[in-house]
Amino acid sequence: METILGSRETTVVIGPRRPTVLIGEKISAAARDDLARALREGDLDPLRQEAEKQVAAGADALEVNVGAPGVNEVEWLPQSVRMILETVDVPMSIDTADFEALEAALVTHKELAPEGKPLINSVNGEERYLEAILPLAVEYGAAVIGMTLDDDGIPQTPEARLAVARKILERAEAEGLPPQDVVVDCMALSVSTDPEAGRVTLEAIRRVREELGVNMTLGPRNVSFGLPEREKLDQAFTAMAILNGVNCPIVDVSQDRRFIMGIDVILGKDEQGLRFIEDYREQSE
Repeated sequence: METILGSRETTVVIGPRRPTVLIGEKISAAARDDLARALREGDLDPLRQEAEKQVAAGADALEVNVGAPGVNEVEWLPQSVRMILETVDVPMSIDTADFEALEAALVTHKELAPEGKPLINSVNGEERYLEAILPLAVEYGAAVIGMTLDDDGIPQTPEARLAVARKILERAEAEGLPPQDVVVDCMALSVSTDPEAGRVTLEAIRRVREELGVNMTLGPRNVSFGLPEREKLDQAFTAMAILNGVNCPIVDVSQDRRFIMGIDVILGKDEQGLRFIEDYREQSE
């Protein structure tokens, strides 16, 4: 099963037998005070610079999130989408919980990249999200990230997360969105507060891959929250997540790209390591 994303001219294909697709995480006002401050001041230049930086570092797609206190998402999310599409040519993951802002961003994306296909981050098993976002995905030709939580919160077992993923896929199909356009996120939680959290997520990923066959994403950094040496923990978890089925993680590309390319070599997704070797040569020049 392959998920196809597109920008103005660039197409990215996510698939189990293909090299891992890297979604750059750094354009997030929710996680970065400097970007939130710039948006409150009406300044898109820091977001533009970050987009250029991530693509130069090897991002295959870019996450964009402008949700921060004092930032009007309905105004600034479509403006940010426009700026990114005009600055770089990679597909985009549009991250917002504001349905009005999401539709405004999708309208902008359709206007600038009529043949493109963004990724919506995200829908989940809650009824209000299913009812609001799935029709938008169909109307604007987008794929969606399906997060394995529902009206009762984040399930504590792999079986329950699998059930939520199945529910999202069934509802998506009923709305006219095919399974290849649903990318499942089994959700990383901190192992400092729950020692079983990492194992549960990894088992959920494995079950979703084996039983539903869909492509999967993950924001691995939550797993190390509250612990020292976070980078090493994150990379260990990322490697295990990719082994179990994640094939388009949301990561810091400048830090993780070569590491993940190495995983692809080991898993046979980069035959004879040719892609890895070529990247090494380019970076060494």
